[in-house]
Amino acid sequence: MNDPNPASEYLLMDSWKDHARQLAVAVAPPGSRWRALVANTQRHPFVPRWWAKTSKGWQPRIGDGDHDRWLAAAYRDWTLVTRVGDVHADHAKPDALLQGSPTSSSTLPGLLVQMFRHASIDSRSTVLDVGTGTGYGTALLCARLGHPRVTAIDVDPYLTAAAEKRLDEIGYRPQLLTADATAGPLPGEWDRIIATVAVKPIPRCWLAALKPGGRLVTTIIGTSLIITADKQQDGGAAGRVEWDRAGFMRTRHGSDYPARNWDALEHARTEEGEQVESSPFPVMDVVNAWDVSTMLELVAPGIEHRFITYDDKPDRVALMGHEDGSWARAEERDGKVTVHQGGKRRLYGFLDQVRDHWLTFGELPIRGAQAAINPEGVITLKRGRWTATIR
Repeated sequence: MNDPNPASEYLLMDSWKDHARQLAVAVAPPGSRWRALVANTQRHPFVPRWWAKTSKGWQPRIGDGDHDRWLAAAYRDWTLVTRVGDVHADHAKPDALLQGSPTSSSTLPGLLVQMFRHASIDSRSTVLDVGTGTGYGTALLCARLGHPRVTAIDVDPYLTAAAEKRLDEIGYRPQLLTADATAGPLPGEWDRIIATVAVKPIPRCWLAALKPGGRLVTTIIGTSLIITADKQQDGGAAGRVEWDRAGFMRTRHGSDYPARNWDALEHARTEEGEQVESSPFPVMDVVNAWDVSTMLELVAPGIEHRFITYDDKPDRVALMGHEDGSWARAEERDGKVTVHQGGKRRLYGFLDQVRDHWLTFGELPIRGAQAAINPEGVITLKRGRWTATIR
């Protein structure tokens, strides 16, 4: 911290505790051991800088420039984006302006606690923390277990180096690994593997690194599913989809995500459909309808969505596109919905299929489903007569 005013630095060091106590009350219920751990673990050293989304793009925020804003941001239950594309906020110029997608963050503390509680960690557990990020979640695990029982892994060498330094500053020295956690054998075995990145399917090396009877907690790319599963004798795992929801960035295998082909969405935005018909359903913002988007991802994986509204009129437009060239556009104007579709498949038909199931049965079957994971990482979900496979 490069603060020329020692009194200001002292106030910062002292005042974080009140903020942390308020955060603990917000994210952990009474009686939870995580409440005291959150209340006594510093978060602000892990996010000295972060990216804020503005109407112009991503702009850096610098903690030392405004201590009150720094503490208010660090001890609020929200995600702080620390990396956009391949640029970390630590390396950004104060006047930087970026366009692009987040590639790393400090996860909102409430979600970390949620994932840790699903893991059923006890005092003897060894834990692999997949997706080190800033290191704050690793710090909470160290506070719970002691750092010799904690290992954290991230693909980004700067992230692991920065996390190691900041963890050391508050007294924790867990093992930190720089590697693609999905790519091959992992150097150890653990009682718990907790991933704050999303995968699909489950990496085989995670199952191999899980001790007999150990528990895996992760989320699935393109969905809001949290899966908890316990290691089985055949090398696979069995568990369930939890009733609550979570979404994490997908695992990446390098400095940034591969460039996506947006041609299908552009076709959806501009072209007349090969098939044009009316729909009885209102236009839906699929991405923010978490259960619908999750079910749709299981039925027809890989669809990208855009939702457009206008300040001066009630019209709404939903775009769907897939890398196979299929696309759809639903336009709601004056209360009437018209659907244009083109390409190999009729994507809007998959959405109608999901809504039909919802209306027929009153819910979608994804929450609470049984989850069986074979040793290759393929997931089979089952609830009643409904089944789905995630490959």
